[in-house]
Amino acid sequence: MKIVKNISLVLASAGFMVLAATAEAKAINLTYENSIGEPGFAPGQLFVPQGVAQSDADGNVYVSNGRGYDPTTDTFLPNVGNRVDVFSPDGEYLRAIGTGVQGKGAGIDEPGDLKFDSITGNLYIADVFNSEIDVYKPDTGEFVTSFGSFSGQGPGDIFFGPGGIDFDGQGNLHVTDFSADEIKVYGRDGSLVKTYGSLGSEPGEFDGPAGLAISETTGNIYINDQFNNRIQVLDSEQNFLYAFGTEGIEPGQFNEPIGIDVDEQDNIYVADSQNNRVQVFDKDGNFLTVFGEAVENAGPPAPGEPPFATNPADLEPGKFNWSGGLSYNDGKVFVGDFFTGRVQVLNVEGQKVATKVPEPATLLSLGVFALGVAATKLKKKQSA
Repeated sequence: MKIVKNISLVLASAGFMVLAATAEAKAINLTYENSIGEPGFAPGQLFVPQGVAQSDADGNVYVSNGRGYDPTTDTFLPNVGNRVDVFSPDGEYLRAIGTGVQGKGAGIDEPGDLKFDSITGNLYIADVFNSEIDVYKPDTGEFVTSFGSFSGQGPGDIFFGPGGIDFDGQGNLHVTDFSADEIKVYGRDGSLVKTYGSLGSEPGEFDGPAGLAISETTGNIYINDQFNNRIQVLDSEQNFLYAFGTEGIEPGQFNEPIGIDVDEQDNIYVADSQNNRVQVFDKDGNFLTVFGEAVENAGPPAPGEPPFATNPADLEPGKFNWSGGLSYNDGKVFVGDFFTGRVQVLNVEGQKVATKVPEPATLLSLGVFALGVAATKLKKKQSA
């Protein structure tokens, strides 16, 4: 895959939202509310926020904070970052889970997607470089357990390891194994229950399954088939239902989407990463609306460049440098803005009425952006 250095697509109006060009009537609108975090490596500052989750218990927002980066040596710094930062609902920094210590078990090395267990309240973390799922008590930061095993980094791979995670109605945890092109299901005791999916482009096959979300109403499973640039939807028994999306910049098209979630009506929210925007679809995959535009020269920092945006205009609301981690909760969408070091919080407004786009789109999701080596160019993962 390649990084688009200059993206001419402009999606935002003065109100930082754009409705579908094909819409005859208003559908869902996304509007900017506020930002959480700021670029940097100090407490409360963020770099590559892959996972975002809001606690229903207190409304605090938990954000995955990736490895640090030194542009002068073009190397990543595992002992900087590698934590989950906790913010109040208003964006005030409170504390961190993890201390930057690597290693399996209580160590965290490139945290990805985050989910809360509705039964225990524990926080589950996709721990990319440690190739496992870590479980912590969110209030105290106490380590509980770790489990699982996932495919590691192959030659030239930037994306790998455990990606999107979510619980089904039975309390099992579904985890995308990006490099293995499959999804693993773990029971509440951490044992492997089953796997589904394989490499390919046919229904039920994947090329880099990344983000994953499960509907609380239907049990349907929404999986980002990242390199196929589509979303696949499966039923609760993992039978293929439908897919939507193609590669491109038009409404309903994607450029390696990363984040995905669904709301109470099963509307689908997608972080369309290299198109630097968020797209919304109804439960049948019909396009509803889009929000966001690219910063100037969007993409990861080149060697020797500052790791974050230096142009104040790039930090304006509604501008993204790779929209990454995404979660929905109670009328708000939280979007991890990778290379501007923040989470943008969006309000969901308007009547939930679908408008059709000419082409079916593909189910979107959340790709794990595991930064093992510095790269200004991302190569598409080679089929084994």
